[in-house]
Amino acid sequence: MKETMAPSPANLRALLSAATERLHRAGIEAPQREARLLAAHAAGTDLAGLLRIDGLTDAAHATFIHMLGRRLNHEPMAYITGQAGFWSLDLAVSPATLIPRADSETLVEAVLHHLPDRTRALRVLDIGTGTGCLLLAVLAEYGQATGIGTDINPHAARLAAHNAARNALASRCVTLCCNWADAVRGPFDLVLSNPPYIPHADLAGLMPDVVAHEPARALDGGPDGLVAYRALAAIMPALLAPGGTAVLELGIGQDRSVPALMRERGLEVAEIRPDLGGIGRALVVKK
Repeated sequence: MKETMAPSPANLRALLSAATERLHRAGIEAPQREARLLAAHAAGTDLAGLLRIDGLTDAAHATFIHMLGRRLNHEPMAYITGQAGFWSLDLAVSPATLIPRADSETLVEAVLHHLPDRTRALRVLDIGTGTGCLLLAVLAEYGQATGIGTDINPHAARLAAHNAARNALASRCVTLCCNWADAVRGPFDLVLSNPPYIPHADLAGLMPDVVAHEPARALDGGPDGLVAYRALAAIMPALLAPGGTAVLELGIGQDRSVPALMRERGLEVAEIRPDLGGIGRALVVKK
């Protein structure tokens, strides 16, 4: 028999307290905040707006209970609400793509550092664009830039196109469904990619929210986690314009192996930029 929420939907404080306890027992981090986020989304408001209401309508209560059940099953919050923030963007997300993470913003920071002229009409390629987060964040910062995002998953390519329109950037980019960069021709001033980089044997040890819900194809880097980087290294010299820059996301412990792959193809390693946790996250290479 399914467990039900005892408090009345009109008693928001009791409702949140009961939800927090259930989330805590399920092993969800920051259960109080998660309960409040779910309630705010169900009520059609934000956390600040939630402070101004005493209870939920019957419809909002039903939505809250449904969403709570999904979160108790460790479905990521972003998939439940259908949205996530990244850089300055508000993005739609779906199970077709990885959820944008703050660590990936390190790549945008690296781009801004190495390409300081924000008036440049950069030609940008984002390989494995997913939600389009990297490409769209760069286009938002470089007002004259244009870009192409590619993804092997047609649902992801469509989602990236939707996010471009959602953030008023559709006039400066297109998204294509293809393997790596098969459907495009260089040269590009900037190439971005957050490829699959988790060694296959490590996938089972990821958090339940990730391993049970996010797309394995976007996570699985093969036996050593380097399959995607070998493919990227092989095509990067032809994609980059002379003096062009590529910024790639790295996984933990890949700050030696991946640069070596790029150097083998004649590319110069300009920087390995750490994320806020001190992990080498953004590899910057130049042609």
